[in-house]
Amino acid sequence: MRHHPWRHCLQVFLICALTTPAWGQEPPGVQLANVETTEIVEEVRLTGTVNALRSSRLSTAVAGLVNKVAVDTGAKVSQGDLLIGLDDEQALFELAGARAETDEARARLEEARRRLEEARSVGRGNIAETEVSTRETDVAAAEAAVARLQAAEAHRQVVLRRHRVEAPFDGVVSDRSSELGEWVTPGDALLTLVDTDNLRLDFQVPQEAYRRIDEGSELLIDGAGPEGNPITAEIDALVPVGESQSRTFLLRAIAPDGFAALPGMAVDAVLRVSVGGTGLTVSRDAINRYPDGRVSVWIAEPTDGGLFAVREKRVTTGIGFHDRVVIVDGLQGHEQVVVRGNESLDDGMKVRISERTAR
Repeated sequence: MRHHPWRHCLQVFLICALTTPAWGQEPPGVQLANVETTEIVEEVRLTGTVNALRSSRLSTAVAGLVNKVAVDTGAKVSQGDLLIGLDDEQALFELAGARAETDEARARLEEARRRLEEARSVGRGNIAETEVSTRETDVAAAEAAVARLQAAEAHRQVVLRRHRVEAPFDGVVSDRSSELGEWVTPGDALLTLVDTDNLRLDFQVPQEAYRRIDEGSELLIDGAGPEGNPITAEIDALVPVGESQSRTFLLRAIAPDGFAALPGMAVDAVLRVSVGGTGLTVSRDAINRYPDGRVSVWIAEPTDGGLFAVREKRVTTGIGFHDRVVIVDGLQGHEQVVVRGNESLDDGMKVRISERTAR
């Protein structure tokens, strides 16, 4: 059988390619970050409830017959909008009568003033002093009568207005329990109005966190920001009256702008409070966890040629917060650790910086 020379050359080339080390292979690229000494923050997971800043069960101030229902359940209304109207025919007649009495009293007052001015213009020598005094008294009595009837007219105007149940603030009608033709009395709940624009977030917080809450504490609402990111809510009030069984207190926060929720919905949040000390921390991305319970980081140390040599270091971790993890034991604080590209490293391997992040 005839052998071709080119086949022999190809076999030699393949053997050399498989047995010769890749001298020109570039070291793997990694990202490094410094071990930092930072203030340690505890994160407390909370579940709370969205509540309306204002929720009112509206009723009428006068008894009457419902003759107008302007809204239904779910209607969004503005402050001053008519919600329920009562039959006001009698109130209108009473107001008209009060106005007529006021007009009559004003006419009497004008006549009394005219007679008093006439007496004064004649001169004291031509009219008795008692007559002038009597006419002055008539003017004072007429003025008092006008004031009394004006007050009665204003009262009738108030009574007439109270035949209208108007929205005291912007909101949504969550419940309506009155219909046309019903007779209602003061105190009867006609409908419920809920302010859906101004919301508060109520959380029950473990009492041990109370003393650690200060101006630097943060409350992050899960999934409330763009693309589901957390956003910060302003802590409005702490009510340190705990439940006798649960040992919690009420934390009330103001819903941040753009927070989309309705009263009654559940909300998840993270409360970040300082534990009152500092410690060594690393990025969460630097931590390697193994099924057997081991936890380690890869430490990078500079070598010649701008490269770094890596070695694995076992550590003991503490609490985590933000994107940091507390290192209880295993690090000194001056090291640099690998935060990207640490998936397939070996002790002593040379690596290069692909994108160094200053921390």
